[in-house]
Amino acid sequence: MRSLIAAIPLLLATPLAAQDATVEAGPSDFLEGYYDQLRDQVTLPVAPPAAPMPSTVATISRIAFGSCNHQNGSQHMWEKIAATGPDLFLLIGDNVYGDQMWTGDAALTTLRNAYALQSSHPEFADFRATVPMLTTWDDHDFGFNDGGASFAFKGWAEDIYETYWDASPAVRARPGVYESRMFGNAGRSVQVIMLDTRFFRSDLERYPYADERRPLGNYPASEVEGQTMLGAAQWAWLEQELAKPADLRILVSSIQVLTDAHDYEAWETMLSERRKLYEVLGAREESGLVILSGDRHAGGIYTDTPIAAGEQLWELTSSSLNRAFADTASNTAREPDPRRLTDFISEENFGLVEIDWQAKQVTMKLLGSEGEERASESFSWDPPISDAPLIMEEPVTEPVE
Repeated sequence: MRSLIAAIPLLLATPLAAQDATVEAGPSDFLEGYYDQLRDQVTLPVAPPAAPMPSTVATISRIAFGSCNHQNGSQHMWEKIAATGPDLFLLIGDNVYGDQMWTGDAALTTLRNAYALQSSHPEFADFRATVPMLTTWDDHDFGFNDGGASFAFKGWAEDIYETYWDASPAVRARPGVYESRMFGNAGRSVQVIMLDTRFFRSDLERYPYADERRPLGNYPASEVEGQTMLGAAQWAWLEQELAKPADLRILVSSIQVLTDAHDYEAWETMLSERRKLYEVLGAREESGLVILSGDRHAGGIYTDTPIAAGEQLWELTSSSLNRAFADTASNTAREPDPRRLTDFISEENFGLVEIDWQAKQVTMKLLGSEGEERASESFSWDPPISDAPLIMEEPVTEPVE
């Protein structure tokens, strides 16, 4: 037995394709012992020191967010985001690209190296020291492109993530990286819910193989029974969170929710799970709601009124911070979408949610690489609070005849 354990690091450092069928079928049988040994051999990277989180009673009026940040790319966006003066910043996935050049080793060396490189950037360190930050992950900082629950090394990826971001005790106590935070007092309370759409997600259905690359993705809308996006425990947790009193909720999904316009990863790939999400959101304790998403290397503002939700929903997608792939004009024409109210902005961008508590109004913005406004939409979630003083009317009495 001792000789087998000694051989594990060499075996798991071998690309998966080069391992024999027996090992491919059951790596979980010995992974736990391997990682126990690895923890004694390596020092996991940690993010630069973080600004303290806002007080639980602090009023949050401006939330910035972004996704798709490559550790090898320009880090100039951090200064632009900080210049908007956000009370909180949400980094919602593909926070590094740790799967690029990955050879299949169970130690996830490229993921650890990607985080270490990200920490070396002074722009990122300065931002971390100034702006409080919450995070969740997407595929490239989870393990591999479009990965989900079947990823054999996801437990180690979670250890790397939680160590790097100094995850809260609640996150560390359970599988996955989902969490929720509440800020503000009654009348101005905002709940931020960070979903994990990776750790528990079922494998996606795929279109049949084709010689030519499909222009808008490989994953059709599916009704396969038993598929899950969040897993049973996270679904139960989400319903509990949505039952808590809050005036406004910010729901973060690393992948898009409302759109049906493409066949890349999105909630559309699991239609029954999306209907369930709509139903759960519709049954929440009364509050305003904004959905934030990323992943697409483009950004836009979306709205829809799903029957299952019973109300109009709003979604702001922001991507990417430094991984622009196309120009806005061609990207908008390539992906027409009746639910998208704006161009599909492909140049570098970040999102901003501004909350007017007096008017009970949310303004969603996309800002470009120079901090310029690229798109904006506003909506009210409740009758506004009047600025006028309350005037008690004199009772009206009928004259006595």
